[in-house]
Amino acid sequence: MDCLFCKIIAGEIPSAKVYEDEYVYAFRDIHPQAPVHVLVIPKTHIDSADCLTEETAHLAAEVFAALPKVARACGLVNGYRVITNVGEDGCQSVRHMHFHLLGGKKLPEQMS
Repeated sequence: MDCLFCKIIAGEIPSAKVYEDEYVYAFRDIHPQAPVHVLVIPKTHIDSADCLTEETAHLAAEVFAALPKVARACGLVNGYRVITNVGEDGCQSVRHMHFHLLGGKKLPEQMS
């Protein structure tokens, strides 16, 4: 498989790791949209949230269990935003389910 995020997890492509456990890997986005912009991904390849099944749903739960740990590691104490993009219309740029953790300042309410 030629997946950018799978290569990052495997150590084939360098990343600025923020957090890692058995199921989850988190690293700084190379094109940050906020002072803190971290991508939080399952280590198991799943194309998108739309591809979750009963067998893989626990991986999304592992990501969500890791999010507060990642946020604390990044010093986010006053809140943050979590976003996932799905498919072309959702502007998903890498076909590996990932969640953007954004914070470090007051974020705009409007998402446009």
